[in-house]
Amino acid sequence: MIDIDIAIALGLIVVGIAMLLSLWRLVRGPTAPDRILALDTLYVTTIALLVLFGMYLDSEIYFEVALIIAMLGFFGTVVLSKYVVRRDIVE
Repeated sequence: MIDIDIAIALGLIVVGIAMLLSLWRLVRGPTAPDRILALDTLYVTTIALLVLFGMYLDSEIYFEVALIIAMLGFFGTVVLSKYVVRRDIVE
C-alpha cells in the first residue's frame, strides 16, 4: 500500500511538470486563444499545486489561497476572452 505522503509528493511533481508545459505554451503559443487557454490551465494547475501542498503540510491557509486564485483566474479568463473577441474590455 502506498503512503499518502508519497502519493502527494508524486502529485506535486506531476502538477509541476504540467505547469512547465503550460508555461511553455503560454510563451510559445501561436495565437492569442492558445495563450489564454494556457493561462487558464496555469490557474488550474496552480490551484491543484496549492491544494496538494496544503495537504502535504496539513495547513488550511493554502486552501483559502487556492479559492482566491480560482476567483481571480475566472475573472482574468473572462476579461481576456472578451478582449480577444471584441477588442474592448469595458463596455
